[in-house]
Amino acid sequence: MRGASKESLARAEEALAGVTVSEGLGAELFSVAKVLDTNGSLRRALTDPARGTESRTGLVRQLFGGKISDQALEILTAAAVGRWVSGRDLGDALDDLSVQAEVAFADGQRKLDELEDQLFRLDRVVAVERALASKLSDRTIPLQARQELIGGLLQGKADDVTVRLVERAVDGRGRGFAGAMRAYQVAAAARRSASIATVRAATDLTEAERDRLAELLGRQYGRQIQLNVIVDPSVVGGVRVDIGDEVIDGTIAARLDEAQRRIAG
Repeated sequence: MRGASKESLARAEEALAGVTVSEGLGAELFSVAKVLDTNGSLRRALTDPARGTESRTGLVRQLFGGKISDQALEILTAAAVGRWVSGRDLGDALDDLSVQAEVAFADGQRKLDELEDQLFRLDRVVAVERALASKLSDRTIPLQARQELIGGLLQGKADDVTVRLVERAVDGRGRGFAGAMRAYQVAAAARRSASIATVRAATDLTEAERDRLAELLGRQYGRQIQLNVIVDPSVVGGVRVDIGDEVIDGTIAARLDEAQRRIAG
């Protein structure tokens, strides 16, 4: 998202920050995003800069008043007031806001750590279990069946917020399961003003090693770092750390490759 759309999303996020987040708020915002996905004329009406602010907000109240909570209506109205580079950006923004609402609710229930851990662990399970990943992304299988599949696997093993987000990741809205899960983890980290560092090591790190690495990375990047550790036997000595688009490769294999390049050069 860029330019005016990014600014409009920021204002809608301010509206979200100003309401009391109920358990159903995220689902309501996501349902509106889905409505916009399937109704091009409505999407254009709510994002057409030629229509005045009062016209757009009036349309929101007319169509959604009494059908969604006052909190959801307030956030949707704030979004409709904004300017959007494309009609699709409004639906994407409501999708993002729905995730933020779920994360905020988990935080209010003091379950943010639990949510982050469950999302990460499930993300790794699906990455390893190729048959499961294939079924979850198979569009020939009805969406409800795929959601019931993942919901059944999580029954009694995950918090309700985790289940809702994972079922939403199966839906995807044009985004793959892995990409959606990654976005949810980033949203959870952002709630605590932290960045996610994916750490790959041949063996699991001790609690002391995790704390020390998080502290060192935090000093380097000037913000709190949330570590997601992946045990990867292919890593030869040291660790590889991915933070966003940056890679810190301290493995022996990486150092050998660098030495070979210098010799060849």
